[in-house]
Amino acid sequence: MSEEKKACSRRDFLKTAGAVGVGSVLGPMMKTGEVLAQKDSPAQVRVPTRPFGKTGVNVSILALGGMFDIPSNQLLLKQALEWGVTYWDTADCYEGGKSEEGIGKYFKKNPGDREKIFLVSKSDERGPEGMSDLLNRSLERMNTNYIDLYFVHGIKSIGELDGKTKAWAEKAKADKKIRFFGFSTHRNMEECLSEAAKSGWIDGIMMSYNFRLMHNEDMKQAVEACAKAGIGLTAMKTQGGGAVKTDTETELKLAGRFMEKGFSDKQAKLKAVWDNPNIASICSQMPNMTVLMANVAAAADKTKLSSRDRELLGQYAQETASDYCRGCSYHCESVIDGDVPVCDIMRYLMYYRDYGDRDRARLLFKDIPPNVRSNIAHLDYSIAEQRCPQKMAIGRLMREAAEILA
Repeated sequence: MSEEKKACSRRDFLKTAGAVGVGSVLGPMMKTGEVLAQKDSPAQVRVPTRPFGKTGVNVSILALGGMFDIPSNQLLLKQALEWGVTYWDTADCYEGGKSEEGIGKYFKKNPGDREKIFLVSKSDERGPEGMSDLLNRSLERMNTNYIDLYFVHGIKSIGELDGKTKAWAEKAKADKKIRFFGFSTHRNMEECLSEAAKSGWIDGIMMSYNFRLMHNEDMKQAVEACAKAGIGLTAMKTQGGGAVKTDTETELKLAGRFMEKGFSDKQAKLKAVWDNPNIASICSQMPNMTVLMANVAAAADKTKLSSRDRELLGQYAQETASDYCRGCSYHCESVIDGDVPVCDIMRYLMYYRDYGDRDRARLLFKDIPPNVRSNIAHLDYSIAEQRCPQKMAIGRLMREAAEILA
């Protein structure tokens, strides 16, 4: 497609969008309003539920991600519960502990709501003693005597969990401090899931999973293996690197199709993940009522993506593969001097550029040891770029990260 034709297509699209008035901008939100106004009251809207593996528990297919100022957004928690978002996710480190404290503030004021919530938190510690300390602190912060699902936070290898971890989890269950145990992972997800499926003792996993990752054969097999093993799966990072643009013919077709159906591209990406019945829930960052409303509407609306919608999303994923890090750190990080956490830095760049969460991106970047940060812009990434399945410009992106995240 020539540059001239691309420009004409974009102008035609924008002209058409303008001709239909505010529908191009407000169409998805109008659909949201229609869904939430069903029957007599928005309170009658309920997010559907799915079984969470073999735990015997059904969870809402939309989970409230807790990495935001929960203490100042207590009404949002109440509204989420009223709309059936009963899976709440947090971690000991989110917002410096304020996320858990905010949930504790809510339960203190609304003690009767605790039993309605499937509560998840995470430990950044790996050893039994450290995990016990963090678990007890989380229980105290959240004004609860148990956590439904407790994760080891952000593993990159199943080797981070061992027999001591299993024994700790069994004791925590016996002490009724947790009901279920598992891990979250942003990196090497396929391998982590596949090995967990063989373990026989992992109850739940939260992993990066989206319209880009779901087509990978290793990911398909890993998800299927976990489903057969009865492991409950929660998807995160479902937007796959930000909004659909209008730079290519595929992007224009996607934008047009979703606009016609009343979806935003963000809602469509959620629906693509929910198409897989093995995914019990999607954990989404919903720091304000607008995002909560849009996501609840997408979950409550029974309209499914068509085969053509899914085909175009897959085509878009292929065409823009070099813009998105899959988290397969074993390909690149082992051939770079200096212990550079390439996949983590790619994620921080995504937070900064695509999600607009600049403060969070910079704080996470500062957690990288100073000696590593100081060398990032000066290393040779040529071999890593050759090995990258996505053909990402790793060197350029690392230099960009060193400049904008420092």
